[in-house]
Amino acid sequence: MDSESTVTTCYRHPGVACHVRCIRCERYICPDCMREAAVGHQCPGCVKEGARSVRQARTLVGGRVSAVPVVTYVLIAVNVLVYGAELVRPEIVDRFAMLGAGLTGPDGGHYLWTDRYPEGFRPEGLVDGEWYRLLTGAFLHLPPAEGTFGVFHIVMNMVALWNLGRLVEPMLGRVHYLSLYLLSALGGSVLVLLLAPEDSVVGASGAVFGVGAAYYVMARRVGVDMSTVNRFMAGLLVWLVLSAAVTSWEGHLGGLLAGGAVALAFAYAPRDGRRTAVQVGACAGLVVLLAAAAAIRMSELTGGGVPQ
Repeated sequence: MDSESTVTTCYRHPGVACHVRCIRCERYICPDCMREAAVGHQCPGCVKEGARSVRQARTLVGGRVSAVPVVTYVLIAVNVLVYGAELVRPEIVDRFAMLGAGLTGPDGGHYLWTDRYPEGFRPEGLVDGEWYRLLTGAFLHLPPAEGTFGVFHIVMNMVALWNLGRLVEPMLGRVHYLSLYLLSALGGSVLVLLLAPEDSVVGASGAVFGVGAAYYVMARRVGVDMSTVNRFMAGLLVWLVLSAAVTSWEGHLGGLLAGGAVALAFAYAPRDGRRTAVQVGACAGLVVLLAAAAAIRMSELTGGGVPQ
């Protein structure tokens, strides 16, 4: 009497005969579905399930570990692309620079703000509701032939961002790093608004100073040798003072303070289930504080009402 053997097939490819089982789920798998394991083979489904169960490596502040500082590279690319757009259309600078209060005259020129402006003039800047300038100004830089530094304005900022970002982003993780960068830029713009609302300010310096502050905070948090870090911070503070005559020291200082505050919240939040809530709450609280300060300053500039 002849015995007919049972033909087994792959559970993912029923038309393919096979004789190997997945060591986890014990279902038959064909050569195309075999994935090498420590002992035997696994099917693609079990490999995927196993990957989900592996705990992801995290930075000290709870962000995902990333060996490549992608956000830093993207920020540099955005700044360079925007600078290219400025060269093609120089009016972009006037349209998107950080400006608290100014006037556009009937001749198209830009004038100092007064809360009772002559007929034919119109407000520009935050007093005209252009709140986006608080961030857009941080992605603009001086045209090549303008200001004290010209094209070196963007070159210096991008070199500093390149050097600092590659150190700080891996310490924080991409999301934390981007949040810190943008909040530092916002902090710099708000301090400009509070102290020099009639100045038209551009540049990533405020955000870069914030990243510099984060470098100092994180270095202390992880316990590295602070000699090099202290020399760097001393140089940063000296530059803040020396450049005050030719740059927006308000933007630099505002970015430094905001970046330092965010970095402290990230680095010293409790390392338990409350960490994310504390970090998000600190960032949200800073945004509320900056928004309130900006709103109060706007009310002062417009006499508590809408400029006419």
